[in-house]
Amino acid sequence: MKELLKYLKKYKLESTLGPLFKLLEASFELLVPLVMAKVIDVGIKTQDSSYILKMGGLLVLLGIIGLVCSITAQYFAAKAAAGFGTVLRNDLFAHINKLSYREIDTIGTATLITRMTSDANQIQSGINMFLRLFLRSPFVVFGAMVMAFTINFQAALIFVITIPILSVVIFGIMYLSMPLYKKVQKQLDQVLLTARENLLGVRVIRAFNRQRDEISRFDEENSLFVKFQVHVGKISALMNPFTYVIINIAIIILIHAGAGKVEQGIISQGQVVALVNYMSQILVELVKLANLIITISKALACANRVTAVFNKKPGIVETVHTDVIEKPEEAMVSFNSMNFTYEGAKAPALNHISFQAGKGETIGIIGGTGSGKTTLVNLIPRFYDVSEGEVKISGTDVREYPLGQLRELVGVVPQKSVLFKGSIRENMQWGKKDATDEEIYRALTIAQAREFVEEKGEGLDFMIQAGGKNLSGGQRQRLTIARALVKSPQILIMDDSASALDFATDAKLRKAIKEGTRDMTVFIVSQRAATIKNADKIVVLDDGVMAGFGSHKELLDSCDVYREICLSQLSEKEAQ
Repeated sequence: MKELLKYLKKYKLESTLGPLFKLLEASFELLVPLVMAKVIDVGIKTQDSSYILKMGGLLVLLGIIGLVCSITAQYFAAKAAAGFGTVLRNDLFAHINKLSYREIDTIGTATLITRMTSDANQIQSGINMFLRLFLRSPFVVFGAMVMAFTINFQAALIFVITIPILSVVIFGIMYLSMPLYKKVQKQLDQVLLTARENLLGVRVIRAFNRQRDEISRFDEENSLFVKFQVHVGKISALMNPFTYVIINIAIIILIHAGAGKVEQGIISQGQVVALVNYMSQILVELVKLANLIITISKALACANRVTAVFNKKPGIVETVHTDVIEKPEEAMVSFNSMNFTYEGAKAPALNHISFQAGKGETIGIIGGTGSGKTTLVNLIPRFYDVSEGEVKISGTDVREYPLGQLRELVGVVPQKSVLFKGSIRENMQWGKKDATDEEIYRALTIAQAREFVEEKGEGLDFMIQAGGKNLSGGQRQRLTIARALVKSPQILIMDDSASALDFATDAKLRKAIKEGTRDMTVFIVSQRAATIKNADKIVVLDDGVMAGFGSHKELLDSCDVYREICLSQLSEKEAQ
């Protein structure tokens, strides 16, 4: 939690004024029992109505002043907590965006969403409660004890015994509940993960008629979450009855002792009532403190989880801050004895990969499922860092490029077509912020998307729903290809980005890219042999190892893996 307190720096004034106004309110509250004692001992005893009215007016005034102080304190505490939460979420979101694929894969999307929402909200609530009550409640408890000593020393000793007993109960329950709240938040991650998987895979679930199974799975995770919550709730629930029992026993002892002292003439009836009021104030404040401790326990557990994300350092870091001077005479992209292993994996995903791609060449990448095709192309824009060896662009290791410059050189069409809510124009300008309509239409033409865009009637102003839900799979793929082409990158990576297209459209697309991107080095990842057979060079991957590299004809003669793939998809005549 200490690491997160820096976000309160901008709200030092509010963080100071909030507790101070609460202490001011508490000070006026501590005067109320003394005024009541005077009403009883003087006004009621002497039947002095004017004195009673005067003291009653004083009570009303104390109440109004206390209310104003309380509202002011609430305002400052809420402002500080809300500001803290806003800055925390902004920084957390920015930090998550700096993490590489490796860290995001390790932590998990569902966990990061929980940190950004539930955990951040819980911390914000904890800060709010802390500023309002953490100083006020102890101040009232010990203030009431001090005021009791001003009335009668022997009666006040009951307070001295009661408060430590209550403290042991409260902090004991806090000690037991804090680890359990961490367990509750961890299980919440699982519930959110299950819900997220179901929402993203709803079509698959319905296609296989697995709704009942998924409902059962969610119910199982949710029931476990409820079980943990109930368990920690039972422990926390012990706080109120224990504190009430202790306080009420103390009040009984206090009244019994006070009655004897009244009979002996040591203290007055009003002072006994004042002592009981002070004991009641202690009860109320300790109940508040107990609830505060529960909230703070949750907030601390959540703060540790958020801090763990902040402590996760980005695996991809820039090593230089000046633009790299490219060397045109060097191969555009080269892999030199490159190995790559995923975090936590026992075996490398790619092993001893070496090949070069020249400027303007088209490189096809093919292989079985899980052979490492996507992993290979993800190393070019440095979404991951190699474990051994190097990947170079224009003779310079990609790790030496500023990330901004590197990502400008590379246009990526990911395996999953992702579009964002907004117009087609806005989506195309992700590739180039100041792209003109002419540049966008040129990219759409190459991507075989112009025709259906014009058919929409609204042209580039056609609004795309979140995730491109109002477009077909093929339309989404063509638009993502166009988005990458708009920026006119030197290297274009197409990661199985034509899988939803029919063979005729796929052929037109490949021809248009070949003609429209003559100086561009193009990497085409595909499961289809027909898609990559006309590439200048083809990389054949087999279980993370490069089984072959060369032209289509060369590989048919020399690579058994490639020949097997081709003959399983094409006739012998087509393969030739």
